[in-house]
Amino acid sequence: MTDFDLENLKNVPVPAARPHAKRAALDAAMNDFDKTLENPAHPAGSAAAESDAPTKDSPKGNITALRQTETSTLKRSFRMYLSSRTTQAMAASLAALVIAAPFAFQHLERLRDAQPPVVQTQSETKIVGHVAEPNAAPLNEQSRNQPTAAPDQGRIESERDRRSDDRIAGVSPVPADANAVRDAIARLAPPPPPSRPPSPPMSAGLGALSIEQQQVQAAAQTAAMSADASVRKKKAETRVRGLVAPGEAAYLARKADGVVEQPVIVEREEYRDQFDAKDANPIKQVASEPVSTFSTDVDTASYGFVRRALNSGHLPPKDAVRIEEMINYFPYAYPAPDSADVPFKPTVTVLPSPWNTSNKLVHVAIKGYDIKSAERPRANLVFLIDVSGSMAPDDRLPLLKNAFRMLVDQLKADDTVAIVTYASGSGVALEPTKITDKAKILAAIDRLGAGGSTAGAAGIADAYRLAEASFDKSAVNRVVLATDGDFNVGITDQSELRSYIERKRQSGIFLSILGVGQGNHNDALMQTLAQNGNGTAAYVDTLNEARKVLVDEASSTLFTIAKDVKAQIEWNPARVSEYRLIGYETRVLRREDFNNDAVDAGDIGSGHTVTAIYEVTPVGAPPSSDALRYGKVAASDAKPDAAAGSSSELGFLKLRYKRPNEAASQLISLPVTDELTKASINDIPAEQRFSIAVAAFAQLLKDESAMHGYTYDDVIAHAQTARGDDPFGYRAEFLNLVRLAKSAQP
Repeated sequence: MTDFDLENLKNVPVPAARPHAKRAALDAAMNDFDKTLENPAHPAGSAAAESDAPTKDSPKGNITALRQTETSTLKRSFRMYLSSRTTQAMAASLAALVIAAPFAFQHLERLRDAQPPVVQTQSETKIVGHVAEPNAAPLNEQSRNQPTAAPDQGRIESERDRRSDDRIAGVSPVPADANAVRDAIARLAPPPPPSRPPSPPMSAGLGALSIEQQQVQAAAQTAAMSADASVRKKKAETRVRGLVAPGEAAYLARKADGVVEQPVIVEREEYRDQFDAKDANPIKQVASEPVSTFSTDVDTASYGFVRRALNSGHLPPKDAVRIEEMINYFPYAYPAPDSADVPFKPTVTVLPSPWNTSNKLVHVAIKGYDIKSAERPRANLVFLIDVSGSMAPDDRLPLLKNAFRMLVDQLKADDTVAIVTYASGSGVALEPTKITDKAKILAAIDRLGAGGSTAGAAGIADAYRLAEASFDKSAVNRVVLATDGDFNVGITDQSELRSYIERKRQSGIFLSILGVGQGNHNDALMQTLAQNGNGTAAYVDTLNEARKVLVDEASSTLFTIAKDVKAQIEWNPARVSEYRLIGYETRVLRREDFNNDAVDAGDIGSGHTVTAIYEVTPVGAPPSSDALRYGKVAASDAKPDAAAGSSSELGFLKLRYKRPNEAASQLISLPVTDELTKASINDIPAEQRFSIAVAAFAQLLKDESAMHGYTYDDVIAHAQTARGDDPFGYRAEFLNLVRLAKSAQP
């Protein structure tokens, strides 16, 4: 039983037959404490309080003045916790009185003569119980006989203020002289049971306890230590990046007069986010492998992780940096399609590489058709929200609740929302409800609270069940999963979860991911689920980011205009000797996957942009590796023919996609010719320049060797001139992150 619990006992219901007992006991305790403060012999107002020893007129209670410099309520609370064990026993008995009055009378009668030990130091009377402080001065006869001065009214009011502070900090004061409390209880108490033996007398001397009182004291101390351990466990659930391994703790101990203080455990935090380790795409020889195929990607989670790490003063883990997600985090004003007949438009630009002047960059930009509000389909959404115990911090469940409130405000009247929660199990917090009943939806969001383990798989099953129950073929049917970490209950195998998500995707229900928090986020699992659920994965670390994802980009996040979008470039060996795809390591496909409509690929949302960048080595420029001696003709000796296309072509771009409700894919193609080449990076539009600066920054964070001495200052120089229209400050924030990276710790 802690002091904080005692302070809040007034809110605990008591048996109806004894409400007067609770009221009388608490009133008596408070009255006695107030009388103690007004007693002229109280040490708070005496000169003896500043001496080296207690005065003979000092009260025998355990509430004494703390030093004026020790204003921290946490420190006062800790000192009160270390108060005498007799006080702890009395507190436990008083708690028993309030909860079950008949038992409390027995405990308090055993404590009627107990007096708490008091040790005075040079500057104050300290509450230390059986633990000595290093600056405690020994008692002497002169200080014992020193007269006590009467306190003035100002000191009494100061003492009352201190008592009020202790109550706010969760410390419930115990009266110095408990006679008033015992008298009040005695008038209310029933006769003791005949079989109960009388309480043994107290031994002479300060702090002597009977065997029964020691048992009560031990029980109270055990309860207090259990509560303290519970607090430490709660802190461990909200761990972030730290300096020591799991379970490691530092213990501090001090000695004074041969008595060792109770050790203080210093919690150290742990970094347990999980990312897939992927090697950077290698440089490939056009002579041996002329075709590059990949799936488009519009996820943005990586940028959020990088931003959070840099704002914390350290570089992100290299595996957390996915270059394509860094680039595609930003909205770009690329040329858009003229109508919805063709859902997106590709734009290709060729320019000299800013970090390797002998190479060129081939910049591929895709802009999706922006569906007008009146044209967009109805939305059938299920919010699947993690409410496990680790979601309690402000940057997790409270942040998500605000985010979903903002999303609800963006939906139309005929859209529906359902809410499924999961912790140790899963449950339906809200059946599918029309946005016309917005108050009901918001009330369900407000009721969400955190506690328990993480049975994510069970929650996913319930969410899909609700989505299927209200499935509308003409609507957007989507589950939005919001979580901070791993699934540790139920189906936890990634391959099994992936298979389940794939089957549900084929039924027309897609899955999107909102990640929150740091220290326990399984990014690898979230990426797997989003990629196989025809959805996007975003990381929300601030309310501003939640607004970006769910308000500013709600259409691109929720409403798909093209699915299974794949890109393929065949390089002309007469013009290009080597190439490297920058990023997209987790999205690389086999050459034959491009024409296979059964192979899943990325989706493009309404108005969304996708950017991919290749670095190529032209024929005649210094290659990274020697040409082949045997088998195939060296690229430098290759002769273009009619089948290979015009010698003005560096390559040939093909895009394949499906409409949201169609199973057969369609093809878009575009030759990459010299007409698309620019002489300098300054000759290309600002949108392309800025995306290239982001790609360079991401490669520097991953410490890639291809950067050839390119620095953070070079990134800033290029990005600064390409900020363009930045209404929400995303690009200004990027420049600040680059500056932070220059001085961040590994």
